[in-house]
Amino acid sequence: MPRRTIDDGDGRSALAAVQGGSTARTDVATAVRWTLQRLAEDVPGNSVEVRVPPYAAVQAIPGPRHTRGTPPNVVETDAATWIALATGTLRWDQAVEAARVSASGSRADLTEFLPVRLAG
Repeated sequence: MPRRTIDDGDGRSALAAVQGGSTARTDVATAVRWTLQRLAEDVPGNSVEVRVPPYAAVQAIPGPRHTRGTPPNVVETDAATWIALATGTLRWDQAVEAARVSASGSRADLTEFLPVRLAG
């Protein structure tokens, strides 16, 4: 089954709504899924799993492919933190220092991939 993708226009609209203060579940879900989609498109791979529960998770970043059990490289955060990271309003080191993101594994530092490229 092909992976469903979010249209860039829909993603940008949802992201703008969230950045404007919307807390509607559909806006947040679409913004999170779209920014994760963009990350996975821009940095394809399977070595890091980026999770933003309950909305989505993607695998990205080149490197060894993970196939079974818990991935060795995992990044997990909440929706507000992910959106801030993806848009550049929060730096990776700030999020880690404030314990707003959990990152485990040698490849789980997303510094060089943030902010996510949202123009396209």
